[in-house]
Order: sequence, then structure tokens, then C-alpha cells
Amino acid sequence: MSRRSRRRVPVGPFETAITALANDGRGIGRVPEADAAADPGKVMFIDGALPGETVRYMRTRNRPDFAEGRLEAVLKPSPDRVEPPCEHAGYCGGCKLQHLDAAAQLREKQQQMLDALQRIGKLSPGRVLPPLEGPTLGYRRRARLSVRDVPAKGRVLVGFREREKPYVADIETCAVLVPEIGQRLPILSEMLGRLSIRDQIPQVEVAVGYDCAALTLRCLRPPTDADRDVLLELEQRLNAQVFLQPGGLDSVEPLQPPARPLGYRLADDAVEVRFEPLDFTQINGAVNEKLVTQALAELAPQPGDRVLELFAGLGNFTLPLARREARVHAVEGDAGLVARAASNAARQGLDDRITTEVADLFGEPGGWSWPGRSFDLALLDPPRAGAAECLDALAATGVRRIVYVSCHPATLARDAGRLVRDHGFGCEAAGVIDMFPHTAHVESMAVFDRGR
Repeated sequence: MSRRSRRRVPVGPFETAITALANDGRGIGRVPEADAAADPGKVMFIDGALPGETVRYMRTRNRPDFAEGRLEAVLKPSPDRVEPPCEHAGYCGGCKLQHLDAAAQLREKQQQMLDALQRIGKLSPGRVLPPLEGPTLGYRRRARLSVRDVPAKGRVLVGFREREKPYVADIETCAVLVPEIGQRLPILSEMLGRLSIRDQIPQVEVAVGYDCAALTLRCLRPPTDADRDVLLELEQRLNAQVFLQPGGLDSVEPLQPPARPLGYRLADDAVEVRFEPLDFTQINGAVNEKLVTQALAELAPQPGDRVLELFAGLGNFTLPLARREARVHAVEGDAGLVARAASNAARQGLDDRITTEVADLFGEPGGWSWPGRSFDLALLDPPRAGAAECLDALAATGVRRIVYVSCHPATLARDAGRLVRDHGFGCEAAGVIDMFPHTAHVESMAVFDRGR
């Protein structure tokens, strides 16, 4: 047996107290004295354990800086522990925190964000914004589901991966997906199982608009005519459009052209955002509406204000800003998203207030047109990597106020520290957004002001 294999053999059981929740949702404890082989006092990560609990575990891995364990029993439960609402919780990897009360999830995420701002950014916000909340079940309107033909089970499995494993979870329902898809996975499984290419479909992308849904099948081999008949029946049974993706993103095509447009609405600003099946959209529609409303309230644009929007996407913030008579310069690296944002603006008569730019905001500033121009306000919504490459040029535009929407507390804190230390902004406010209930993902917003 190799040394690597010996480290993976479970050792124990042992007991430990859980003192915190890691960024990935695992409980954090310490290796006890009884486990002398794993350096007592070393950090121990245990999936399924919660702060305040005493648990029994088996050690499954011992690394130089930390150890990992498998939860065997909760000896002293946390008052925040609840019965998961989904029967597949703990097995399916789609959610990690269903055993933690929803309000406690938000408290933990808020503390993670504040800790990151303090530890990495060396700052504290002037105000802590109330968490933005919405439905915690049936909310997920976008998802990538794995597909696997399993002859031993006699069917095709459709779902998320098993927790900490590469296999597709054998699930009948998904409590967080919108019900029209999440409660009808057996239909999807059955219909895909009738295809001759059922072993050539590794994934299905789900995207749901306000009046229709799209299922994009990644096809490694073209469907036969008989397969197309099955997929036409699938469209009828799920009231969804089927799209086929034989290659890259530009290869997606509807099974039955022309496709009906997908879209979502932002009622407060009377705008509609149309999108393609694989476009990025926020997965929680109700929370996204609150996010846009709060972002614009904190930015407080006045008619005629010049707003620089970076990582603008389809126009989730662009269109409401223009509706409020701001002049928006929207910058995005994906040319397809920029084209669809421009189309969204033109369709609603807002294009005279919006200019767009295709630019790689992680690349060299020499390729950008906006540095050197003057703006009053800025709104950023970058991916996990943050916006470090943009900050110097952004500050040089003279903006007085910035709203930064983040999907990763560490990069938000890094960028916040630079805005405060290097560019004279104050962190006026910050708060979390419950975009992904029952997961360890933390969405947040921070507001920066250069002073009045």
C-alpha cells in the first residue's frame, strides 16, 4: 500500500468541538490529543458539522497543514441545525448547507464577508447593509446538470455530482431548482434514456425565463431522426425548448427553429432583459430584482450623471440606470453579451443613453477606450477574479461613488483595500446577498465614496 493510500484510510473515531464554518461550508475543529498521529491541535475540516457542535468523526486525510474528517455522529447539536428540506441533502453536491437554518446561513456569510474585509482589506464598512433575501427553495433558474448513462441502474442519471465524488447523484427531485424542472427530473431521465446517443450527452444546461425554459444538451454525436422525435416529445412534456450544442458556445442551435426568446423582467424599472440559453444571468430572479434596486439606491444616479459600468454583461444594471436617465458607458469582454445588451437597450428605447464597449478588462489598459474620460459614478460586477486590473484607471476617471457587486469575498476585500489605501475612497457600506441559499457561495455588495 502506498503512502498516499495509507493517508486515505479512515482513522478513529475521534471527537472534537466545531468552532467555525469554513468558506466551503465545512465545519472547522482541531485534531484532538487522542489522534496523536495527526499532530494534535492541527486544523480539522469536517463536512456536515456546524459551529458550536461536538461531533464524532473518522479522520480520512492528514496533510501537513490540516486534516479532514468524515462526520459519524453529532454528539451535541447546534441550535441552528435543522432537518434538510431535500431528501438528497448530504449526498448530492448541489447544496452544502441545507442542515443549517437559513437565517444562520446568512449570519455566517455576512461574517465571512466582514472578516475578509478586515483581514485582507484592513477596513470595516461604515454601514452593514441588511441582507437581501428571497425564496430559499425553488429559486434556481440556471443550472448545469450532469448526465450519465448507467447500465447497471438501467437508466440515465441526471443531476448534480455527488458530494466530494465524480459520480452523478442518483436523485429524483431537486428542491432548489425551479419546480418545473427540479420536480420533473425523472421525465428528463426517462426521455434521455430513450435516445440512441444517451451515452454521448455529458450535460444539460437549464435556463428559465419568465414564460419559457431552455434545455441545452451537450451532444458529442449528432442525434438521429428518431432521437429528434424523442426530443420533440421532451419539449412537449416539459414545456421547454431543447437546444443542441455539438461544439463550442457558438454551436448552440434550437431543435425547432426559430427559438422563442428567453427573458426576465425588472419590475421596478420596467425593463426586460432577453438572453440566450448559455448566457450568464443571476440564478435567483427574486433576489436579483432586490440586488438591482439596492445597487441603484446606493449609487443614487441623477438625470444626466455619467456612469461607467464595468463587467456589464447583458444589461442587468445598464438598462435600469438608463431608465433613470443616467448616461451609461457599459464595458464587457464578451462580444455576444455586448451585442445582446445593445439589442435590449434599442428594443426598449434606451439606446440613446447607453454606449457599449467590448474590452478584456483583465487585459492591457491600452485596449480600452474609457480611461482618460470623466465619469461621475461607477458600477462593477466582476467574476470571482475581481477587478484588480481596472482599479487604477477607474479611480483616474474622477468617479465620486462606486457600487461593487462581488461573488467572492476575498477578491472584494483585496480590491476594497486598494480603493481605500491607494485612491482615497471610504468604504461606506457593505452587505451580503442571499443569491445562493443552501450553498457556501457568498454574494455581496460594497459601496465606496470619495468623500464630499
